[in-house]
Amino acid sequence: MQQLSLVPRLMPAVRCGEKTSTIRWQEGAIVAGPLRLVNQQDAADAVIVWVTRVDTLRLSEVAARLGKMAEWPDAWLLEGMREHYPAICLSSEVQLIYHLTPAQTDAKLAGC
Repeated sequence: MQQLSLVPRLMPAVRCGEKTSTIRWQEGAIVAGPLRLVNQQDAADAVIVWVTRVDTLRLSEVAARLGKMAEWPDAWLLEGMREHYPAICLSSEVQLIYHLTPAQTDAKLAGC
């Protein structure tokens, strides 16, 4: 199963279904299907989600694509992404990974 790490502060938002996308840079290809998101500080803390779509675009285009331009100005988004990817730029091509909530994923895997 494909897997990505997630900072601990984001795990609750994924679990409750509030966070249904993630931005990745130079981490290898992610495809539609099950994805294990693992707390980068505690490998026992993980959740399975179903990837529905992956878009490749410049980091500078992500906020507009997600309808979050007011919430995620370029400087704020770049600062947050540099926590994980110090060399990233607004012109860097990233993967915008969309996924179902854990509850929706459970239902899909159960065949409902």
